[in-house]
Order: sequence, then C-alpha cells, then structure tokens
Amino acid sequence: MSSMIDRFERARTHMVDSQIRPNKVTDTVLIAALRSLPREAFVPATENAVAYADAEIRLGFDRVMPEPMVIARLVQLAAVRRDERVLVVGAGTGYGAALLASAGAVVVALEEEAGLAAIGAAALAVHAPSAISTIGPLRAGWAAHAPYDVVFIEGGVEEVAPALVAQLAPTGRMVMIRNPPSGRAVGQAVLGRRVADDMSFAPMFDANAPTLPMFRHVAGFVF
Repeated sequence: MSSMIDRFERARTHMVDSQIRPNKVTDTVLIAALRSLPREAFVPATENAVAYADAEIRLGFDRVMPEPMVIARLVQLAAVRRDERVLVVGAGTGYGAALLASAGAVVVALEEEAGLAAIGAAALAVHAPSAISTIGPLRAGWAAHAPYDVVFIEGGVEEVAPALVAQLAPTGRMVMIRNPPSGRAVGQAVLGRRVADDMSFAPMFDANAPTLPMFRHVAGFVF
C-alpha cells in the first residue's frame, strides 16, 4: 500500500512540475492544492493508473474529467476569494470543486449523474468537507444557495442556461469552456460577468473539453 501511495505522490509532483507550472498557473494557493489533493481519489477505480496523465479521463455517462492543466487554468481564471459562493455545474467526481474549496470558497458541487455524484460526494467528504454535494438537473442550477459570486461550468458549453445567469449575484462571474455549435473549431475558456439580466463574455485562452450533453446548442438560441 505504501508503495502505491508513494507512486501517486511522485506522479502528483510530476504533474505539477511538468504540466501545471509551465502552463501559466502561478496562483500559490492553487499550486499547493494541486500538490496535496489526491486526484486518484476523484476518478473511478478503473482509472487510477492514469489519474495524473496529461489527458482527459473518461468517467462514463458521456463525461470526462478535464486534463490537469485545463482544470487548473480554469480554477485560476475563476479567482475565487475566501467566503465567496461558488456553484460548480457538472461537478462530475468533484475534483474541480475540491480545488475551488481550497481557496476558502463556499462551494456547491452540482451533478445530475448519480454514479458520478456518488464518487464525488465520497471524495469531497474526505478531502474537501466544506463543499456541499448536490444532485439535480445541471441546466436548472441550484437556487437554494443562490446568489453565487461564481458559476463554474466544468465542461464544454454551446449555450448558457438562463437559470444559471439568474442565480449569479448582480456582479457575479461565470467561467467555462465555450464550444462552437459546429464542433469544428477549438474551444475557448471564457470569463463572463453579469450585466443586469445578461452576460458579457471575454475569451481568455484556447481550451478543449467535450460539450456537456445538456448544454448543446438549441436551434434559434443566440450566445
């Protein structure tokens, strides 16, 4: 058992030093969390061996865990502060929620696939006990703890659900990967800010993530 723990610790150190720090991730609190948080606890047991690979991890249910560099840069982009309220939409197995909680934010991890939510709830209870795990439709958000300072969508998005905008605080922000409906171009990580009842988005860097099925483009919707 100890040799396996040592192997994961070495892999975690290598992930941070070779994948994270060379790719514009400079937030010291986030880097410390990446060094200490056992990513292997947030993946299905069958994927333990690739928990620290520079690649997406397939979780089932048409879902993936973003590659380490992508999730790290998205979390850094969110720039959460202590005691801010954060809704993680599509929390999957909870790794992104745990990283956000490390900054002292009040995190609600929302997932609609019960199998993924079960893994996430178990891992968060041990490694980020302040985070709240919830199950429900992603497009509906989680109004019980609104308004949120940050809505963090963990996956590709072609359209934004109005309910998520409505649950943002008046000056709230939204972080996600915006995918073109055609699926032909590279996605972009974007930072959105609420302006009255609308959102203003700014592209920040290129990033790829499969579109979450419930956030695919609906004909007639304008992003």
